[in-house]
Amino acid sequence: MNEQSNVVALNAASEPTAFNAALAEPTNVLIVGVGGQGVILVSKVLASLAQAHGYEVKQSEVHGMAKRGGTVFSHVRFGPRVWSPTIAKGEADVLIALEWAEGLRWLPHLKRETGVFICDTKRIVPPFACRSRRPGAPMRYSTETAEQVAAYVSEAYAIDATKMAEELGNERAANVVLLGALSTVLEFALPEWEKTVTAFVPKKTIAVNSAAFELGRNWIAEAKSEPPTVDAAPAAVPAHTLYQPRLEITEAWCKSCEICVKLCPERCLTLNADRIATLVAPEKCTGCRLCEWLCPDFAIRVHLDPEAPAMEAAQ
Repeated sequence: MNEQSNVVALNAASEPTAFNAALAEPTNVLIVGVGGQGVILVSKVLASLAQAHGYEVKQSEVHGMAKRGGTVFSHVRFGPRVWSPTIAKGEADVLIALEWAEGLRWLPHLKRETGVFICDTKRIVPPFACRSRRPGAPMRYSTETAEQVAAYVSEAYAIDATKMAEELGNERAANVVLLGALSTVLEFALPEWEKTVTAFVPKKTIAVNSAAFELGRNWIAEAKSEPPTVDAAPAAVPAHTLYQPRLEITEAWCKSCEICVKLCPERCLTLNADRIATLVAPEKCTGCRLCEWLCPDFAIRVHLDPEAPAMEAAQ
């Protein structure tokens, strides 16, 4: 596997899992994540593909908080006959998670004996996890590792889809990387997947999304052909890890709206002479990420880098 992707396959089946919707019971796929990650696109691609295949499809989604960072989930059920649009707890055949903590939140919905869990290791720490306004204060976030999660499911894949998409030149294609992984556990033919994905993504991103889809498929194929690689798993996150906030501001995207400046709790930001958002008091920044979530131009990204002493202590 690609070591640069920081991925791990746990409990990988030696033979591809394929859920046959021609059986009496419908196939249940649950897609979860946070707003802006493309959860709805994944569900629409799957629902359209199943419908084109002649199956009855029921789709239910909640995306009221989808604008920036709120919880988003979508139930997709398809088969010869489907009654309810929602998936009961413990009845999901496949759980696709675009964010690590959301994947853990929805694990009880997965069939423990036969369910397949595919999760991006991307960790999006919400502002309410930053309960202390003291710079460097510990944040409250899930500390479970991929190995611990794998103990609860029959087949699990933890993949850094976001990093893989970044290496392709478009971080937003991470959801299509996971679609590629999903395509290996459902019965639809590869040309049908490719045609449907191409129909739903913007025309100018077809090339990068096609590459992302293929990357996800290939990663699963490699994971199934190789023994589980425990050493490559995401490292355990200590309950009180200290983070050093680091802001990345794309000046070309900033439209000088001042939302980040006016709503920053610590007044860390200002507009410079060119009316571009600038971090003027980095020592006051707590990494709450409100500026990132509220920026309508996606010009700000907040990176939470673990402080070196804390990482050494964890090891």
